[in-house]
Amino acid sequence: MDQLTTGRASDRQAAIAALADHAVRAIEAAQVGEVPFYHLQMRGIFPADAYAAMLAAMPVAEDYRPMHGRSKTANQTRVKIDLFPEYIRHLPPEKLAVWQQVGAALRSEPLKNAFRRMLAPGLEKRFGKDFRSVGMFPIPILTRDIPGYLITPHTDTHWKGITVQLYLPKDESATDIGTIFHTRLPDGSMPKTKQMRFAPNSGYAFAVGDDTWHSADPVRSGVETRDSILLTYFVDQGPLRVLRNRGKRLGNFIQNEVRNLI
Repeated sequence: MDQLTTGRASDRQAAIAALADHAVRAIEAAQVGEVPFYHLQMRGIFPADAYAAMLAAMPVAEDYRPMHGRSKTANQTRVKIDLFPEYIRHLPPEKLAVWQQVGAALRSEPLKNAFRRMLAPGLEKRFGKDFRSVGMFPIPILTRDIPGYLITPHTDTHWKGITVQLYLPKDESATDIGTIFHTRLPDGSMPKTKQMRFAPNSGYAFAVGDDTWHSADPVRSGVETRDSILLTYFVDQGPLRVLRNRGKRLGNFIQNEVRNLI
């Protein structure tokens, strides 16, 4: 049976649960790396038929909106779509059905708990022995980079607790454009220590810390797009962070609606 369905609500919920269960097993089977910082490398995150459906349902350029923050550039070489129901509701029905279910699976509790378990050393290093009690608010976004996009070595903001990127290429023709991990040396230099392969249905994850330096080289010519899902777990502890996370979602929704009206 196909992992994604446009049938009854009960069938869709079963499909979401199946997607989440498959992803959890891929997380639990991930290759663990400790250099230059603790991280996971995952393969086969989505079932093969679901991955094929996702590639077939990729939005067109007009469906995306500019990315903000460190990824914002003058010529908008990175764009995104938040995988929340209120953001994707303008997609055509056949594409909407796919991304609704993928987004729901990525926001699921089983997935969050799997990352907590597998990234325990990194989370404990940052949050201490009580890291399991720290709230995490998942925000999955579908991103698209075009030639010219790059991001220099950086550590993610401490608003974030876990960073996950799931690669969505059609084939292995551009495995050299994956994310780069860096070691920060005492003299301040940051040599490239490890690079992820931009391979179909693969990805990586790490607990955000002061040593999680990473970057992306410019998307080279000959690569049409670099598509991926960024799944970020924002720290959801204390009134300020809780209000910020939900307020950001509401603000993005309003901007998205205004953009569609225009």
